[in-house]
Amino acid sequence: MISIARASPGLRFTRGGIVAAFLVAGAVMLPFADLAVTGRDPWRELTGLFIGLVTPDFAAIEGLGFALATTLGFAIAAVAVGATTGLALAPFYHWGPIRAVCIAARSIHELFWALLLMQVYGISVATGVMAIALPYAGIFGKVFSEYLDEADRRPREMLGRDTDAISSFLYARLPLAMPEVRTYVLYRLECGIRSSAVLGFIGLPTLGFQLDTYFKQGDYQTVGAILILYFTMIGTIRWWFRWRWAVLYVASAVVALSLVASPPVGSGGLWRFLTSDIVPFPLRGADPTAWATWAAFGDWLRAIAIDAAIPGIIATLVVAQLALILTGLLALAAFPLIVPRVSGRVGSAAGHIGLVVGRSCPEYMLAYIFLQVLGPSMLPAILALGLHNGAIIAHLLGRQGEALCGRLRRDAPRGLDLYGYELVPRLYGSFLALCLYRWEIIIRESAIVGMLGVATLGFYIDNAVNELKLDQVAALLVATVLVTALVDWLSRSVRAAIGAARLSVSEQVCAR
Repeated sequence: MISIARASPGLRFTRGGIVAAFLVAGAVMLPFADLAVTGRDPWRELTGLFIGLVTPDFAAIEGLGFALATTLGFAIAAVAVGATTGLALAPFYHWGPIRAVCIAARSIHELFWALLLMQVYGISVATGVMAIALPYAGIFGKVFSEYLDEADRRPREMLGRDTDAISSFLYARLPLAMPEVRTYVLYRLECGIRSSAVLGFIGLPTLGFQLDTYFKQGDYQTVGAILILYFTMIGTIRWWFRWRWAVLYVASAVVALSLVASPPVGSGGLWRFLTSDIVPFPLRGADPTAWATWAAFGDWLRAIAIDAAIPGIIATLVVAQLALILTGLLALAAFPLIVPRVSGRVGSAAGHIGLVVGRSCPEYMLAYIFLQVLGPSMLPAILALGLHNGAIIAHLLGRQGEALCGRLRRDAPRGLDLYGYELVPRLYGSFLALCLYRWEIIIRESAIVGMLGVATLGFYIDNAVNELKLDQVAALLVATVLVTALVDWLSRSVRAAIGAARLSVSEQVCAR
């Protein structure tokens, strides 16, 4: 289970050593984590939420049909725009500038994009669609380029040399990658529904807005009804979505979003935003050749780093590291629940339901719920991140475990013996790879939960937005992109150094 990895020259680790390093890092960060439970009566709140889930009141939801329509509408429209843009960028992803744009776009969370876009378009359809489509375009560009690279090259090589690049792409490359492209678009639509719901917490009329409203009123039966509808919509997506109706879905999304009231957009709003609002204050209208201008800019940047960026990054890393450890522990404990030879058929069915709920509920929504129950601290964020990401990894490991059981000998053990002696040793490499793939996502989500009051980067970004200091918002978003890019580089380096198991492309993209 612990073996010396084939590493790059001068860099050799064991898999056990990497796990130990992450655990030690978590132990070092633990004293700096605020894990206090400050809720007035957490058990009462949890009991009320449980009762609401088992006795939901669907009739009490006002505007339910409209909320469902807009939640799906934002998701479908944004995924359509993001997928189209990503497909156009994919053939050129190997170009440095294109790759850099995609990395920057997907490193910024949808809620951060929404906060910026609201300064230009207000709480509008344009804000909701673009907030999801921009990061998704970066994700689609990368994933689609991987699918194209994995496709059989022989049909393209059979074409004549005088075949233009567009024809080669449309007739020799894209058709071979289309099955994987369609599968991933459907997966990303599931993610888009989660993102669409979360946008309701900043005022867009989706299910998240309804959830926030009824939670603040303490109406847990209505909250339970909303959550059940949300989980059902996510869990049944592979039943109700049909590709032959894709155009109809997009048209229906356009109709639904046309009913959303949008504020009028003033002339010059976007131009003013790009040329003034996000330009650092010391550089606005200043002489770029003067030393005093850049000295003032240095002071401005230093103040942001000391007052916001550095403490925000430290808190983000603390939350992310503890959440990553919790993710790994939950994934190892939960993946056998969906393997019938370990948990039985009934237990496997229950395990599937539990993991669907865990991976369907966005981290931000889970953190919001835990915050109402446990009070403001890092604990709700860590629990939310750990549960959501742990459920995703457990689902992927469980699928591998089921496939592995089909290849085992008939007299192989069952139950805990199968789990301990067969599954864990064989899936250990995949487990590490999946955790490292999710590391970047956990960092990104750790930053965003700051908007709920945890002092991560999102907390300082949200404060700067409320104070209309959009130049500081831009600077903090750059810090977010740099931290995410650094973690992504570390993740790839560690995976290569420890020789982590190679996942299929579909497993890699689902892990992102």
